[in-house]
Amino acid sequence: MADTVTEVMTEIRRIAREELEFEGVVEPSHDLLRDLQLDSLGLTVLAVGLENRFRVMLSEEDAQGVRTVEDLSRLVAMRVAESHAEVGAQP
Repeated sequence: MADTVTEVMTEIRRIAREELEFEGVVEPSHDLLRDLQLDSLGLTVLAVGLENRFRVMLSEEDAQGVRTVEDLSRLVAMRVAESHAEVGAQP
């Protein structure tokens, strides 16, 4: 899962830079709202980009516990692991 978290971090940085035009450094400890200055549209762009890249679904309930870049990275990595487990469990 550590590799997936790293891959998700890389994708968050790419989306922030290329799609959200964020010019600063994106660190795991950064707060999505305060440090990255994301509004609801920015959060949606980020979430959809991650969903499309990693083929997972993020729910509004998921968003409740996500405050930092690291929180989001771990959530997406967990969803990726769950989706791989579901695929492996099917006959």
